[in-house]
Amino acid sequence: MTDHVLRVQSALTDRDHVLLGWLADHGVLTTAQIAHALFPSLDFAQGRLRRLTTLGVLARFRPQRPDGGSYPYHYVLDQLGVDVVSAQRGDDIPRRDAARRRRWHLTNRANLPHLLGVNQFFTDLAGHARTRPGTCLERWWPAARMQGIGAFAEDGDPIQVLAYIAKVRPDGHGIWAEHHQRVPFFLEYDTGTERPLSLLVDKLFNYEDLAGVTGRLWPVLFWLHSAIRERHLHHHLNETRIRIPVATAARDHTTQTGLSPADAVWWLHHRPGAPLRLADLATTVIDGNTTNAA
Repeated sequence: MTDHVLRVQSALTDRDHVLLGWLADHGVLTTAQIAHALFPSLDFAQGRLRRLTTLGVLARFRPQRPDGGSYPYHYVLDQLGVDVVSAQRGDDIPRRDAARRRRWHLTNRANLPHLLGVNQFFTDLAGHARTRPGTCLERWWPAARMQGIGAFAEDGDPIQVLAYIAKVRPDGHGIWAEHHQRVPFFLEYDTGTERPLSLLVDKLFNYEDLAGVTGRLWPVLFWLHSAIRERHLHHHLNETRIRIPVATAARDHTTQTGLSPADAVWWLHHRPGAPLRLADLATTVIDGNTTNAA
């Protein structure tokens, strides 16, 4: 480790390292997302974030609103934060302008709202787990981690899995655990404007291909803009032969009810009855030779 990294280490907590790792993997988080996921109160979070910014491990910016004013603070890694994460992970020493280049990319990307929406989904799960014993967001992978050869390979997999280049491009992958139930899942975050529903349905065939190669059948979650779009998606699904589990939820409903993605908001396609909790989707999971199906 370099001297400047060693000097700052004593000022960082385990929670700080979790936050730095998230920002390294997922780019940008807002004050509210960080507070909900990691801190007991907004005031506590704001105080700590100011301290981390003063230390030089975090940087922040406030995007401008189209109608005037600005959004709340958005946090990214500053150069020292990039150095700390690289040292913790045993990565090569980053370029001196790595944080500046990364910050420019994030602040100028046209799909920043989409990235923040994906991150909101996972920080909602993390915040749910923070206040409820027996629940845990065990894994949170960004889209970039699931590209390339063998992206979904695990120890002991045969060569065809190690060499497989997946065609799927999920917005995120996670594992949610609640007591004895464990659900690996893929997330498709839909803003409601950028893609016809037929394109969303077509993506499911690539997930079927992935399941055929890996032997792992994990549900695909569609986190949709509205209940109306959700109903229309199910109509499209009815017209297509889909052999993998698909569950949907509508963000306008969760906003109105104050529910989180961990709660009973998921409609499993072709399953009548009440909506399911995320943990209930464990019954759809097949992982190699192990199945949780009832």
